[in-house]
Amino acid sequence: MTRVYLPTTLEELAVFVAAGEVPASVDRYVAQDESEDSEYDALAAAAEDSAEMLAGPGRRVVVVAEVADPDAAFALDRVVAVHADDEVVAPDARDLPDLGWYATQEIGALLASR
Repeated sequence: MTRVYLPTTLEELAVFVAAGEVPASVDRYVAQDESEDSEYDALAAAAEDSAEMLAGPGRRVVVVAEVADPDAAFALDRVVAVHADDEVVAPDARDLPDLGWYATQEIGALLASR
């Protein structure tokens, strides 16, 4: 299995949840190995892309999944965690806070907070 990090927004995450899958067309980052540094680099790159996806103040979101094929669509049950801002941020802020970690069971509550 390969761990992938997908930059997204709360609105797009809601679309994934409704569809029950993440399409292959969604950009993603792959950790080069299983080291914490490599995983952090992939998460940070995805968080930066998520900030660029925001049209204005909002919350960055990164979906983390374990998949067999990092380039293919995958079912939502492959998601292992979601990282998101705990508060609304300005995407052009210089010092953005670390993303909070959300278990898959918390995705519904995260979406309800938008």
